[in-house]
Amino acid sequence: MAKSSLKKIGRYIEETYVKRTAESRARDRLARNHLPGGDTRSTLYYSPYPTYMQYGSGCRLYDWDGKEYLDFLSNYASLIHGHAHPEITNAACREMEKGTIFGAPSEIQFLHADHLCQRTPGIETLRYCNSGTEATMFAIRAARAFTGKDGIIKMDGGYHGTHDVAEVNLMPDIEARGLPSYNIARGVPACTIQDVFIAPFNDLDAVENLLSMHRDRIAAVIVEPIMGASGLINPAPGYLKGLREITYRFDSLLIFDEIITFRLNTGGMQAIEKTIPDLTTLGKFIGGGFPVGAFGGRKDIMAVYDPKSSEPVGHGGTFNGNNITLAAGMVALKMLDQQSIDRLNALGDRLRAGFAQALNSVGILGQITGKGSLMSLHFGVETPTNAVVAALGARKNKEYLRLLHLQLANFGIHTAPRGMYIVSTPMSEREIDRAMAAFEETLDLLKPAISENRPDLILT
Repeated sequence: MAKSSLKKIGRYIEETYVKRTAESRARDRLARNHLPGGDTRSTLYYSPYPTYMQYGSGCRLYDWDGKEYLDFLSNYASLIHGHAHPEITNAACREMEKGTIFGAPSEIQFLHADHLCQRTPGIETLRYCNSGTEATMFAIRAARAFTGKDGIIKMDGGYHGTHDVAEVNLMPDIEARGLPSYNIARGVPACTIQDVFIAPFNDLDAVENLLSMHRDRIAAVIVEPIMGASGLINPAPGYLKGLREITYRFDSLLIFDEIITFRLNTGGMQAIEKTIPDLTTLGKFIGGGFPVGAFGGRKDIMAVYDPKSSEPVGHGGTFNGNNITLAAGMVALKMLDQQSIDRLNALGDRLRAGFAQALNSVGILGQITGKGSLMSLHFGVETPTNAVVAALGARKNKEYLRLLHLQLANFGIHTAPRGMYIVSTPMSEREIDRAMAAFEETLDLLKPAISENRPDLILT
């Protein structure tokens, strides 16, 4: 199969990128002296090297070569109000002037917790940690302690951070016929899989069958209401409600990982779907741009962590609920009322429609998934309903997604390499339209290579 167009276009895009980012290239070489491959956060690495940013303001970033970028990544959804928002930074600075953390409880902890409990249907009490990984890990621990059972059902390709249980089938089983077989990341003990059960997303029958066979072993089902890292895959109508009904019936708990989806409504996806889980995990923007995680739910379940109980489950963390994070997070939460969310989601709808129109105008088959201010691109005719469908498409179109990402960077659009786009409150229709124009121009540049190598992706 001829690949001359792909090589030519790829070389042009990479050479343009390298010329634009000389200072980033220099810093990447220095980073390799002390960081493995120059990297300390896997999601930020891409070839030939990532852009090194110097500072941000609002929805814009500026690299070390002085180039400006519209930020459609928002640090993977944690910066919903953009960079260096004055009200948020002022709140953090006021706390820093008092001291960073005291090794003692503080008032801001219960004030921030009260706000989250008031706006989230499924949270009566909660606890803080410092990342989404910790939040899902401790929510799972709560479920196990409360039920006395060890088993967890997670979705094939579901992302819940990087603790051992979360790493089981982090990459979906693309050869699955029926229930997926197990795979685990290197370094995760093989014994981890004995208490983890895997079901495809959007497959209620698979979950029900697992619970029917193992109801005495399964403590909880954990699920992202919209699958994030797998490509913002939407739940089928009735899917989340179906999980609620099944888990009730089989005496297991339901955990919603709303770390990404909480931005879609003041009460997250559970409010949109009117489906209340037993436990909820949160993170990202609730810390105002600082490291944060939170997990909460029913009082009786969260009581396993009550230090006054006879056998409390331990949960430490040097910076849990630190003053700086929660003060900044309180401001971020208060600014994100339903009116702000509705405006943000409308901008996301505009971007989604614009990307779909660009695909149609250029003549390339693709699907735009997600909801509100979250969206993802999938090349092909099929809208993914689970992680396997998305992964198969991503594998076939890996090089086009890579070049799309690099060329958007050349146009000054900062995005996730995997084709995810996130809208923030400092944006207006002007920024959305600029991204749409860059997206269409990039598709036009890639079309000869796609036509030559993947004619099935070309509209006829």
